[in-house]
Amino acid sequence: MRIVVLAGGIGGARFLRGLKAAAPEAEITVIGNTGDDIHLFGLKVCPDLDTVMYTLGGGIHEEQGWGRADETFVVKEELAAYGVGPEWFGLGDRDFATHIVRTQMIGAGYPLSAVTEALCARWQPGVRLIPMSDDRVETHVVIDAPDDGGRKAVHFQEYWVRLHASVPAHAILPVGAEQAKPAPGVLEAIGEADVILFPPSNPVVSIGTILAVPGIREAIADAGVPVVGLSPIVGDAPVRGMADKVLAAVGVEATAAAVAEHYGSGLLDGWLVDTVDAAAVERVESAGIRCRAVPLLMSDVDAAAQMARTALELARETAS
Repeated sequence: MRIVVLAGGIGGARFLRGLKAAAPEAEITVIGNTGDDIHLFGLKVCPDLDTVMYTLGGGIHEEQGWGRADETFVVKEELAAYGVGPEWFGLGDRDFATHIVRTQMIGAGYPLSAVTEALCARWQPGVRLIPMSDDRVETHVVIDAPDDGGRKAVHFQEYWVRLHASVPAHAILPVGAEQAKPAPGVLEAIGEADVILFPPSNPVVSIGTILAVPGIREAIADAGVPVVGLSPIVGDAPVRGMADKVLAAVGVEATAAAVAEHYGSGLLDGWLVDTVDAAAVERVESAGIRCRAVPLLMSDVDAAAQMARTALELARETAS
């Protein structure tokens, strides 16, 4: 079985770990979000790609879900001593090494997809990890500018990490997406897939940004295979993070049913909601998307694996 998964960071990575356990013989291709990418200290940082790579490769900080295990922060402390920021983005010493290698390779002329493949050669994540695009795409968020009463756009990482999404987001801008092209292998993987899955990643700034790259949404819609998603909203609130803030910015209510409708029946064939949202099943199915209510909390690998198995079962149902 060939499975394609569109993934953001923590939620996508933990789901993938369950998917590998649920379908150990499957050929899994992960199309990773690069809209969260940011340049810091002269280095290109790819948070979502690295979170998938570290999680599946056994190097993730399990408690926080991002960054490296057994991390130290000597370099960050030294930079702060020199007065060099930003201090709000916590790159650890082990993590710095990844970004240095990536930046050196890009500087030598390698595209991000080739760099990602080289980095994965060390971590052996057990999936093929491809960035959505080799082109530069960065998600920006429009917020109020209190100094002049207007509005300004800030990088998504500043909104998410420094501001903790504590101010309203008026718009989400995937800067560069319209001019970007899918990375080599992306459209081919979609075209050869037996199943396409949307894990419980952020539907706006993770999966939504991947779908903003011209050609990817269309390829999925035309693939002719089951497309099944899992709701990142449980009980009208994000399972993790602040997805409700960016959903509001695009006019979508933070409910499992509304997110399914946001993707639409032209893209989704099946949708899983949590048991607490069982009342949403009828609404989702009235939108032309087959729906089932099952436990959706990834408390451990076994729970994530059961979610993945259910998603694959629903994919088989929609194909029959």
